[in-house]
Amino acid sequence: MTNKNPVFCALDTPDSALALDLASKLKGHVGGLKIGLEYFMANGSKNFSDFSKLGMPIFLDVKLHDIPNTVAGAISSLLSLEPDFITIHTSGGAAMMEAAAKAAAEAPRKKPKLLGVTVLTSLDSDDLGQLGQDVITVRQVKRLALLAQESGLDGVICSPAEVKMLRDVCGPDFILMVPGIRPSWAASGDQKRVMTPREAVDQGATHLVIGRPITGADDPVAAADLIADEFPA
Repeated sequence: MTNKNPVFCALDTPDSALALDLASKLKGHVGGLKIGLEYFMANGSKNFSDFSKLGMPIFLDVKLHDIPNTVAGAISSLLSLEPDFITIHTSGGAAMMEAAAKAAAEAPRKKPKLLGVTVLTSLDSDDLGQLGQDVITVRQVKRLALLAQESGLDGVICSPAEVKMLRDVCGPDFILMVPGIRPSWAASGDQKRVMTPREAVDQGATHLVIGRPITGADDPVAAADLIADEFPA
């Protein structure tokens, strides 16, 4: 596949050997790798360089959320890994996001792009109401995304349902990394706001996060290629 492939495969496993084996097989079949909390909490930065050596973009999805000084320090601590993307929670507020952006800008070599988590794709309006937030999900996402943009972040994580709206209000250069992507032949699982890969890209998604439809397939490479076939070469 070419570098136009927007798919980041989610390596959601604590098993470093399994994750690296899968990543090696998927090289050239997906556009990048997502390393999330399940892997990072089990392994930390151990073996991270092995993924980097594959030459694929790496999305470090650690969803940082704390006071500004702590989040800035965490970003600084991650810079030596040289990931392409790092996530923080937009609900941490403007000061936290600004501190994170400042820390990222001080990268000695490769500056990571910071992406703000808006509303998790496992949440819907009922869930937001229970949390005391705006029950109109798209309105809450818009508010948080604009705050992230004003605070110096490079983009946000959003569900497919908000892609078109955010592309319109945030402009063409704002990164939209989109989970909740399910091919028509895959089950939606615990994601409540889902869309097919091609639909999401057509509406303005920059990158797509896809896990179980690839990693849970009998043949992950064949599944990745089937998804990639939806996009122009």
